[in-house]
Formats: sequence, C-alpha cells, structure tokens
Amino acid sequence: MTSRIKILDTVSDPGNPAKPNDDSFGHNQACAFVIDGATGLGDRQYMDEAGSDAAWIAGHFARGFQDQITRDTGVSEVARSLSLAARTEFLRRNENVPRYAWPLTAFAMLRQTRGGFHFVGLGDACLFLLREDGSAAMHMAIPGAYEYEQGQARKHIARTGGITKEGGALGNSETLALLRQHRERQNTPESGVWTLGLVPEAADHLVSEPLDIKGEAHAIVCSDGFSDLVVLYAAYDLASLVRTARERGLRPMLDELRRFEREVDPEGLRYPRFKQSDDTTALLVELAPDT
Repeated sequence: MTSRIKILDTVSDPGNPAKPNDDSFGHNQACAFVIDGATGLGDRQYMDEAGSDAAWIAGHFARGFQDQITRDTGVSEVARSLSLAARTEFLRRNENVPRYAWPLTAFAMLRQTRGGFHFVGLGDACLFLLREDGSAAMHMAIPGAYEYEQGQARKHIARTGGITKEGGALGNSETLALLRQHRERQNTPESGVWTLGLVPEAADHLVSEPLDIKGEAHAIVCSDGFSDLVVLYAAYDLASLVRTARERGLRPMLDELRRFEREVDPEGLRYPRFKQSDDTTALLVELAPDT
C-alpha cells in the first residue's frame, strides 16, 4: 500500500456572510492544513487586497505551505521564511502599527514525512483523529486554550448581557482593552503563546506530534470554529465527530453548528463565546501508512 493523504471533503464558511472569511486552507501530497486568521484588533485595516488583514495573512501562509511543504522540507523553515516575508511586506507599507494590530493566525496541519504522519500546529486550530480500531485523539498546540477563551467570554457576557450587546466584543472598551493586551503579548517569550504572523521566531515553537496509526485512519483538520461542535456545544465526542463527517459530510455539520450559534444560543448565555458565529473551516482526510 502506498502511503497517502486523500481529501474526502472540505468546507469553509464565514461567520458573518457580510464579512471576509479569515480562514484559509490547502493541501498537497504531503500535507493538509487549515489557517485561522485572528480577528483584527486595530482601528483600521492595513492590507487592502484581501478584505481583512487576517484574511491577507492567512492566505499568505496557505499559499506558501501548499507550494513549499513536501515530505522532506522542514515546516519550521518554511514558516520562518513566510513570516519574514510577511513582516517585510506589512511593515514596509505600514509604519508604527501597534503590535496588537499585527495580523496573525493559528494553524493545524496533517503532515506526512518519510517516517509517518504528524500533527503540526500553533494556536487553537486542531486535528481530530479516528483510527481503524475506533480509538480517537485530539491534537492542538495549546492545551487549555478553549477553556481560557470561554472563561474570558463568560466575563464579557456578564458585563454586557450578551454577544451582540454594546456592539459586540470589539465595541466594549473593557473587553477590547483586555483582548489587545493579550494580543500584544503574543509571540513573546513572556507569554509563551506563539502564532504564525510577522514574528519569524514563532517558527522555533511549532508543536509537532507523531500520529500513531496502524491501518487506515481518518482525520478532521479544522479551525476552532468547527471544533466548537465538540469543545463548546458537546454535540459530539472525538470519535463521533469524525465518524459523522464520514457518513454525512461536513456541510450538514456546519449547518448544525450555525443552528447552535444563531438559534439555540445567539447571545452566548449558555455557550459563552465572543462571536455569535465564527469563521469555520474543516477538511476531512483519509490517511494510510506505508505497509
């Protein structure tokens, strides 16, 4: 059997149809990945060509990964080069931008090397793996990231009364100040939170974990918007999420997610979050090791 990555299904949908989708994704023979651009916290947009700064940086890394990642290339070297190029371009066109307004992304990648399959990532994008024997696992670069964000969102909702109140998270001055403070510290040794963006040193902190696979397996590589079906709404466990995607496809699961967000709990009173609906991207992948 030839080792392979086979894309079975994809979905990518903006949380707000009137705004750009800040997620990107891509795949080739050696990888499948999702890039989740972080919502901009600046007072304006700096890069005009992509609809948002987050969409610009996500697209930059997606194109680079798809073109440059092979079974033999080092992901960290590619990430460093792409970060440096993005930093040069952004700062050449925009001087004196506050650090909280620098565009950045989370990413999750299913990587195939000569030695097998790996999860590689930074930030809160993740990978759900379902093995042939029915066992399942979740891989992400920052354990506890979802619980932390839900806790912060709960405080914001307690202050404002709901997600859409006071113009949302970015409209509440206290919430915005806290978000900016957190963003300002990202990609520094003091915070220990590393993401892809304009800081090449983040490439030194990629999380890479081998995937223990015997026989055929399936995986979902996704942004945190899709993982909410497990970690926030508890509509699935790890195994049933992947199994349902195989049986029904990703689009009905996206529709289910949007019902939670827009009909079941539009103000985040039951399921605390900063946005009513988040950009959502997922890839369903079939993989088999060499035998």
